[in-house]
Amino acid sequence: MPYAEQKVTSLHRWSKSTFTFKTTRPDGFDFKNGEFVMLGLRPEGKLIPRAYSIVSTNQDNHLEFLSIQVPDGPLTSHLAKVDEGNSIWINTKTTGSLTLEHIQPGRHLYMLATGTGLAPFISLIRAGEVFKSFERVILVHTARIEQGLVYRDELTSRTGEQFLYVPTVTREPFETTDRGADLFRNGELSNKLNLPLPDPAQDRVMICGNPNMNKQMTEYLQNNGWTMTNYKGVGNFTVEQAFVLQS
Repeated sequence: MPYAEQKVTSLHRWSKSTFTFKTTRPDGFDFKNGEFVMLGLRPEGKLIPRAYSIVSTNQDNHLEFLSIQVPDGPLTSHLAKVDEGNSIWINTKTTGSLTLEHIQPGRHLYMLATGTGLAPFISLIRAGEVFKSFERVILVHTARIEQGLVYRDELTSRTGEQFLYVPTVTREPFETTDRGADLFRNGELSNKLNLPLPDPAQDRVMICGNPNMNKQMTEYLQNNGWTMTNYKGVGNFTVEQAFVLQS
């Protein structure tokens, strides 16, 4: 799988540990909104690659990514220090389980994210295609601290009849301190938004976040009549299995 050398064009810090960076886009680089790609740096000559969901849409002339900085992380400790004009290597092949092709059309689409798992959902929301496939899109983003609620202003400004944004914080005082997955499972999310309980016959779910949340939500949905998209066919919920903790 070939890597294309590109340039970092900007870096924005949300907190001490979370940042966004933008890069040039390789010629002919195409992807579906919601996919991820492998990218990396060569701090000592050898490429250190990691999987990153693409935040920007496939109509943008740049690429945008969201990252955490892991202390002494082989990649992120270097990535957090890049400057405009520095080189970065981006794989020319994209993939992922969070595109519209991986979910059946329906009534309400629930997007459940923790931390940087928010990234693919930003791309889908910005592109707008989800609003043609669903009556309403509900994005629930859970972060440990309030500063981790990246893109909050943008998402709040988009909130309306067809898009609902629910931020939650688990380790600081905040309006909602429950995990988003818990709110979904115990019905509090529906109560909060004055919506009917999620129904596998009508509604759809996309999940991207830490492995524990992914696993718990997958087991809960499968035990309650939901069908996950896999090689056998497109179901009513999909999980980004390739999401890994960046390092």
